[in-house]
Amino acid sequence: MAGRIPQSFIDDLLARVDIIDVIDSHVPLRKAGKNHQALCPFHDEKTPSFTVSQDKQFYHCFGCGAGGTVISFIMEYNGLGFVEAIEDLAGRYGLEIPREAGYQPESKHYNELYELLEQAAQFYRGQLQGHDSRAIEYLKKRGISGSVIEDYEIGYAPPGWKNLVNALGKSAEARTRLAEAGMIKSGDTEGFYDHFRDRIMFPIRDQRGRIIGFGGRVLDKGTPKYLNSPETPVFHKGRELYGLYQARQKNKQPERLYIVEGYMDVIALAQYGINNAVATLGTAATENHLEKLFRVASQLIFCFDGDEAGKKAAWRALEITVPQLREGRQALFSFMPEGDDPDSFIRQYGAERFLSDENTVPLSDFLLNSIKSRTGTSNREARANFLDLILPFLAKIPASGLRQLLLGEVAEIAQTDTSGIHELLQDIQSGAAPRPGRSRTWPPRERTGDISAIVSYILNRPELAMLVEEPAELSGPAVPGIDFLTELITLVHTNPEITCAGILEHWRGSRYEQRLNQLASASGLPAEEDFDAEHQFIDMVDRLKAAKTRQSVERITRAKPSELTEEAKAELRRHYTKERRNK
Repeated sequence: MAGRIPQSFIDDLLARVDIIDVIDSHVPLRKAGKNHQALCPFHDEKTPSFTVSQDKQFYHCFGCGAGGTVISFIMEYNGLGFVEAIEDLAGRYGLEIPREAGYQPESKHYNELYELLEQAAQFYRGQLQGHDSRAIEYLKKRGISGSVIEDYEIGYAPPGWKNLVNALGKSAEARTRLAEAGMIKSGDTEGFYDHFRDRIMFPIRDQRGRIIGFGGRVLDKGTPKYLNSPETPVFHKGRELYGLYQARQKNKQPERLYIVEGYMDVIALAQYGINNAVATLGTAATENHLEKLFRVASQLIFCFDGDEAGKKAAWRALEITVPQLREGRQALFSFMPEGDDPDSFIRQYGAERFLSDENTVPLSDFLLNSIKSRTGTSNREARANFLDLILPFLAKIPASGLRQLLLGEVAEIAQTDTSGIHELLQDIQSGAAPRPGRSRTWPPRERTGDISAIVSYILNRPELAMLVEEPAELSGPAVPGIDFLTELITLVHTNPEITCAGILEHWRGSRYEQRLNQLASASGLPAEEDFDAEHQFIDMVDRLKAAKTRQSVERITRAKPSELTEEAKAELRRHYTKERRNK
């Protein structure tokens, strides 16, 4: 799952990097038996529950549930994306990152775009400071102070078609680069013209601090109200958030982040001392946005208008947030009174009321209340409909205290017992029932038998997989999860030096990632000096092979004799011959 960076390079990087050295450079570690410990950097605690294993090259916090490889730590701690974390680690060790065919690196050409966008921001700031006062008067009217203007580098694109063209596009090459950066456009007869005209300008910085694009707001009632830079090689609005860079400049690890819809919402909140707000760039929040935000803060508060459009937007946000709710993460919704947005609300009512917990609704309450209002619960049919709609959402919530509490509440609303709810939920997760919203997680432990235990052993001691001489003998559809186990064992065979961290990185971004991290975090696994672990491992594999054979034979014997293939008949003969020998 390495994307444009070859998996072989990631494996090599993990082999060179020691997770203890990297984490200790950020969080002081102390030896605690075989592992190292520290106060968790991802939540407040007084007793260390953050453990780092040098053998596994894996960290886990028993308090908040955070865990992963050294790459995961750099992503979580520094708020970086996967590629950025790889670049950070590679830079520490002086390694050059190779790229797969078709990749265009951030070479000198890309750096030129960043430099050009920085020059554009300086041009717009100069226009705001030296221009007449329409833009200044507009900002004063909105109550925006000079310090906030400076913090967010607000500028102004003056009226006219060629201000930026004339300032920065003095050569054909410069105009071509300005167009590629999304700052000017090519007209039919008049050549290039400015993309932004007569607008308040908001530079958008990525988490590295590079300007990647702009948002512009009209001063009067023109349309569109907000105009973003178009998609460019360095700007992808579905991945970026306005204000995140500034929020992290104020507080590297904020406890919570407010997600609003507009640039002026972020600016207005900052004016009232709320510096932890970010805005999506004219799109609904995406999974990419949430992954990035949850790496920075454990609590996200979505702020929406209180009208129907706001409620629909909140529901879309709920759908993409639910799968992200692992332990230690929380999402809430704050609905403004109808006709208000965060900008107008805080100017009318002040920061204290905006920040009040009375204005927020936990995601779980919003989920339950929304579905109850759609289905009702007054009769059996309504309650059954309620279950059909809500269980797919519960199936997507990672196993946690929140899911357990919700299961109990759902059972109470549906007037049934929790065991029945558990069975329905397991059907959805395993794919046994074709319900909408089926979970993509690893098959539940109860249904995989020894498979989860075998995977746990391999994660803890990858060399055990070498005891399975022919991994292909395990493959087949008879036991859920067995094909994954076969792939895992084959991976170790092809890379005998692989560590737990290497295995986890191999499946990063896949549907197995979450379950693998859970198993890697489990305690009570065999230690390196536990020689009996080999016998236990072989015994589990043998039981799995026997179960697979038994199910296969049962399936064959249920078929009509005329439907049996020669291969099936041969399998039956081998099975019965082996049974006679064992007797």
